[in-house]
Amino acid sequence: MQTDAQKFNDAVAVANIPTLLMVLVQLTGEMVWLEAPYRPSRASGMGDNDSGGLADHIQQEIRTAALDAILTWHKTKNVAIADPSPALLVKMLSAAMGEPVPEEYGEFTAAQLGMHPVPTEQIPVPKNFKVLVVGAGVSGICAAINLKSAGIDFTVIEKHHSVGGTWLENHYPGAGVDTPNHLYSFSFATYDWSAFFALRDELYAYLQHVSSKFELNPHIQFNTEVQAAAYQPASQTWEVKLRHADGTIETVSANIVISAVGIFNPLVYPDIEGLDSFAGQSFHTADWPDEVNLKDKNVAIIGNGASCMQLGPEIQAQVKSLTIFQRSPHWAAPFEQFRRPVPDALRFLMQEVPIYQAWYRVRLGWTFNDRVYSSLQKDPSWQFPERSLNATNDAHRAYYTRYIETELGDRPDLLDKVLPSYPPFGKRMLMDNGWYKMLLKDNVNLVDDSVTSINSNSISTETGDQYQADILVLATGFDVLRFMSSFEVTGRSGKTLTETWEQDNAKAYIGTSIPDFPNFYTLYGPNLQPGHGGSLIFVVEMQVNYIMDIIKKMASQDLGTVECRTETNENYNAEVDSIHEKMVWTHQGMSSYYRNDRGRIVVNSPYRNVDFFNMTRNANLDDFIVENKR
Repeated sequence: MQTDAQKFNDAVAVANIPTLLMVLVQLTGEMVWLEAPYRPSRASGMGDNDSGGLADHIQQEIRTAALDAILTWHKTKNVAIADPSPALLVKMLSAAMGEPVPEEYGEFTAAQLGMHPVPTEQIPVPKNFKVLVVGAGVSGICAAINLKSAGIDFTVIEKHHSVGGTWLENHYPGAGVDTPNHLYSFSFATYDWSAFFALRDELYAYLQHVSSKFELNPHIQFNTEVQAAAYQPASQTWEVKLRHADGTIETVSANIVISAVGIFNPLVYPDIEGLDSFAGQSFHTADWPDEVNLKDKNVAIIGNGASCMQLGPEIQAQVKSLTIFQRSPHWAAPFEQFRRPVPDALRFLMQEVPIYQAWYRVRLGWTFNDRVYSSLQKDPSWQFPERSLNATNDAHRAYYTRYIETELGDRPDLLDKVLPSYPPFGKRMLMDNGWYKMLLKDNVNLVDDSVTSINSNSISTETGDQYQADILVLATGFDVLRFMSSFEVTGRSGKTLTETWEQDNAKAYIGTSIPDFPNFYTLYGPNLQPGHGGSLIFVVEMQVNYIMDIIKKMASQDLGTVECRTETNENYNAEVDSIHEKMVWTHQGMSSYYRNDRGRIVVNSPYRNVDFFNMTRNANLDDFIVENKR
């Protein structure tokens, strides 16, 4: 059996060099590891840059020193710099990435490191103060952990039998996430991930693990749906109507309601003539039947977004034929970590040396968060606005185009079908999990004609062509523009949230609070999706921090309600729209699920992650109308 020393030796031998350098700085306190000849060079693309671009003998010197430092720490638990200052964190991250990181990222980096975990101090709320959380997915779990940590009485209402949300519902073949798992996880709840980009089952298992670790299940009412919530001005509470699995109706009261229902509901079904007449099995990717047998079947997929990109390569080898109906092409980035398992030795290091996993996470955060933000701004003087936004974005276009051409090899005839005309990042940037290689297969056909009708066994397109199908899969996404459509919410004035938001024009202050809806908060609300990259989970953590600060101030100032001012919301959303006008998602001719019929961007955030972090650190009650507790 291996000793710990042998295990650490094996782990350090395969560890990421830039991350090891950060471990060395914290364990030894020696700043020499941030300078030449040890300083890594900047990596191109989105890979881990495991070697740091350093010569072999320098890498070996770093590994030898890191092993010595880790073994010493393992015995003594002494950390020379246990809590680096924000300035030092920026200096360290700049060295780890081989490029300058702005000073303003210091506190943000500390939060991503998990150095400031969920609040543990109790918030002395009044007796009988109650919070109701709707949904037990990522957002609901985050809210529940914070509320429990603060000692606040709360209940989570979940319509399913288990936690998990999106990762409970979506289990089609190949379902996964395109954010690295060590980043797509709570900063306060690490995990022994088996892969760098895990698939659905492991993501679901992680959320179950977190719920169990923080003992949330006793606070969750499963198999229960929220049908309606209405604000009661006289009592300063919300009256919430619940429907239980047996059909019984119950009305409960709460001081605060937090909606954590997300946006990946309800499902969107295409409006195609004859869709109901299809004789074979037909289903949405998010409603994948466990018993479906694809072997030797002619399978048709309508839609070619993220779910189709994951599904297609996964089932291609099983089916007789695979016909994909594409509405518009998309950009896809090289995915060097696709299906790559985390080596056992590295899993050991991540679990045994928390500083290593923390810094590995932070480096991912810089790569996948704000690094590309500046390239998504329109340059008014740019001479090729029809294809890109600016010089950097044009370089991205050239890079991704070369990649696609390389993947297609001797099939340049496919290039016109798959090469987008819009700038990179104009729609969600996907990760290539074998999509282009799949298109080269003899049994795969990518159709870029519009579907006009469906009959019992075939799909017809605008050109009059017909395509036979035994099984029809609808990869047509979700009604993401109609936030909060799963239950009716009525505000102080008697107006519903659906009416306030004009169906598909949702607006909320910091994506979280809405005028006329006191003590009501939306997690993963309007304009909060990090469209330029990053982990939604950390966005939710920042939102929850903001809500917890509001509750803290309610308790300390004996407040009964906190309601966003109309002018606060209007000014904020005017700024959101103004920034978006200068960004890629409003590029000429662009259409995507980010945008409503008015042309307004409703889903994506126009801010850098560090901007949102600063917005949500403390709640300014001047932005709200407050009432003393009655």
